[in-house]
Amino acid sequence: MASTNNITELIFTGLFQDPGVQRVCFVVFLPVYLATVVGNGLIILTVSISKSLHSPMYFFLSYLSLVEINYSSTVVPKFITDLLIKIKTISLEGCLAQIFFFHFFGVTETLLLVVMAYDHYVAICKPLHYMTIMNHQLCHVLVAGSWLGGFLHSVIQILVTIKLPFCGPNVIDHYFCDLQPLFKLACTDTFVEGAIVLVNSGIIGLCSFFILVSSYIIILVHLRNHSAEGRRKALSTCAAHIVVVILFFGPVIFLYMRPSSTFTEDKLVAVFYTVITPMLNPIIYTLRNAEVKNAMRRLWGKKENSGI
Repeated sequence: MASTNNITELIFTGLFQDPGVQRVCFVVFLPVYLATVVGNGLIILTVSISKSLHSPMYFFLSYLSLVEINYSSTVVPKFITDLLIKIKTISLEGCLAQIFFFHFFGVTETLLLVVMAYDHYVAICKPLHYMTIMNHQLCHVLVAGSWLGGFLHSVIQILVTIKLPFCGPNVIDHYFCDLQPLFKLACTDTFVEGAIVLVNSGIIGLCSFFILVSSYIIILVHLRNHSAEGRRKALSTCAAHIVVVILFFGPVIFLYMRPSSTFTEDKLVAVFYTVITPMLNPIIYTLRNAEVKNAMRRLWGKKENSGI
């Protein structure tokens, strides 16, 4: 890379230019990030300790929470510290590393959401065969496949990006490193690279979204034959997952399925899925799930009793 790059450091424009607004953002986003880590960490701890949460659904939920912590930590800690710094810099190698892990955990989360939709489909449409189909081995294979899919996706993105020459300018119009803002800095035509990235991301995104929508259409059709109580329980189980899917895919489709721009609105949408959504997921799952809430109460009850 040294032979093709004249720049070794990149500068972020940031989310806002006004120092006062940046300080306000710091005060707001720091607690949000801490809540993300604590909330998702609490779900992981509760699922791993509680004997009542050892079903496949909670097994996948614990891994989703783990991915959320890593996904948010790829961008948010530096973003928060940069809010207090006038000149926001990152090395070129650090920028590529951020892109790799951001896409790695993002696609892993996408595939885990697909896996969770399949789990709901089997639980509702094939309840008598659920434990036979969703056995211990298959659950581990599905989780491993999600991580592998995210890894392969990111490897392709980085292999496309790492060979590009960067000779100036070195200012990224964003608050973190992503492919399209970085491509604008390359001193060569990036049409082919952009097409490869779009196809790579588009196939995964569109196929995942199609599978998710199809699975819930099948579930809704299947629920017509259930009693009113059965439909209520099944819809309650799926509701939290559907909300998480909408929160995750909505901003991603808005940003990546249309021509890129430099509008502040785009950055604000990016804040939503990098900062806000990872915090909302544990709240959504715990508020909609009595078993998780009861397990957390028992967990904290045991801690309080042991401390007395």
